[in-house]
Amino acid sequence: KLQTLKSLWILKPPNRTFHGHPRLLASDVHSQYESVRRGEQEIPKYFNFASDVLDKWSEIEKAGKRPSNPAFWWINGKGEEVKWSFEELGFLSRKVANVLTKVCGLQKGDRIVVILPRVPEWWLVNVACMRAGIVLIPGISQLSAKDILYRLKASKAMCIITDDTLAPAVDSVASECPFLKTKLIVSKGSREGWLNFTDLYKNQSADHSCIKTRIQDPMSIFFTSGTTGSPKMTEHSQGSLGFRPLLCERYWLDLAPSDVIWSTADTGWILASLACFFDPWVFGSCIFIHKLPRIESATILNTLCRFPIGTLVGAPTLFRMLVQNDLSNYKFMNLKHCVSGGEPLNPEVMEQWKSKTGLDIHEAYGQTETGVICSVFKGMKIKPGSMGKAAPLYDVQIIDKNANILPPGQQGEIAVRSKPIRPFGLFSEYVDNPEKTAESERGDFYVTGDRGTMDEDGYFWFIGRDDDIIISSGYRIGPFEVESALIEHPAVAETAVVSSPDPLRGEVVKAFVVLSPTFSSSDLESLTRDLQEHVKKTTAPYKYPRKVEFVQELPKTVTGKIKRHELRNKEWGRM
Repeated sequence: KLQTLKSLWILKPPNRTFHGHPRLLASDVHSQYESVRRGEQEIPKYFNFASDVLDKWSEIEKAGKRPSNPAFWWINGKGEEVKWSFEELGFLSRKVANVLTKVCGLQKGDRIVVILPRVPEWWLVNVACMRAGIVLIPGISQLSAKDILYRLKASKAMCIITDDTLAPAVDSVASECPFLKTKLIVSKGSREGWLNFTDLYKNQSADHSCIKTRIQDPMSIFFTSGTTGSPKMTEHSQGSLGFRPLLCERYWLDLAPSDVIWSTADTGWILASLACFFDPWVFGSCIFIHKLPRIESATILNTLCRFPIGTLVGAPTLFRMLVQNDLSNYKFMNLKHCVSGGEPLNPEVMEQWKSKTGLDIHEAYGQTETGVICSVFKGMKIKPGSMGKAAPLYDVQIIDKNANILPPGQQGEIAVRSKPIRPFGLFSEYVDNPEKTAESERGDFYVTGDRGTMDEDGYFWFIGRDDDIIISSGYRIGPFEVESALIEHPAVAETAVVSSPDPLRGEVVKAFVVLSPTFSSSDLESLTRDLQEHVKKTTAPYKYPRKVEFVQELPKTVTGKIKRHELRNKEWGRM
């Protein structure tokens, strides 16, 4: 299927226009694949992102045909700074590749778990794994010992790389992981039983030949953060992660070699791989990273004022946090484009950001399994609350339970056509779980498990996870629309809406509300009535929360997504 000449890009070209971007150089890496995008040349059998993209940019750089900005720019907020050109990135990553193969004994297809915060070594390891054909499994720094044990055993990883913070947790479970052979620590000191990553790679030779990889060979495995059940191992290939952006033009980030992009995504998320690695580097852009031990408004805002960051990518939580500040005291140095992804962003937050900064927030929608499949592109009309149109390569539809395509305005499941041609960007499989892989398909579609609608203009609107939908007195109510109404009220800092049992209506809407600090001492009974009336006036009256509970915080996954199933189980006595 991957060798099929006619891709969805050819069958269904995107209907959008880009504005204000200069043509890229004729020698640009992306432009070299123009004939593939037009269907004049077959998709290559072999592809490796390190040799076919990063090393090509190094050649362009050495020829003086790329702007002088770095390829990678890192700060830690304490005065330390790292800047690498593509040539330096190649030199250092070859050294790391030799550590992995010669010191650790890893071979093509072996798996390595990498749990590091936003430090330069994370990027070096990523590139090194591609050069050696090693499958990288990223993890979030907040993982517990139990989480790490599950990932090591399920993946059968032979090596792990982490830092001083998580090394004790790894040591506490390593004896239960028979496949784990080598432990590498990113640290200024030493630890018994561990090899020091920095010392090793600095003393290695930079002479390394990039391994030849097929376009469908596995590149990364992501453990999905699902709100129910154990995390699944979602496998992506050289094609789905590395080759995909070469076919997609600039659609969701719209970058050029002179641009600087900053994404605050955690290194364990697929959003980090997309927005902090593959998509920017396809266009030779500069990836800016702040270590960000803690996500704090002042740090984010001051960084935007001090550095020439043109594009900011973050989760909705980031923008919800930033709009709580008086932004009149900040003058952003170069910010022009803002992108939100990970979960839906409330229209109220978009409006506040626009009024305070003059900048729009462009939504992007996708999953670990798909990457970005819908987006509000630059130059496209923004409809607050919509996640935009289908991205190139993807035929996104709203379908019913029988995989029939529904007309505009009808509610159904968001799905991506996967047959007869599986689009680039879609995951390969759930590793060691053929049943779950099969369950993700319905007819000719990969089913996301999210419900939504599409309007007459082709814009998609998110309603909620299929299992989050509330059916009250026959009415279907999506939690997101109620949450969006509640978040508009100044008393609400954060909220989650779930179903709650009711003897008359079967189930009713219940809202869990975290109050803004200025309302913490309010009369809760009166405030409940106020919130209920506010929702009735903001959206259809039948959607208002008949039950309201005020809480200090909401349960969340390690990726920051609200665990509605936990709240729902509590309501239904299933805890």
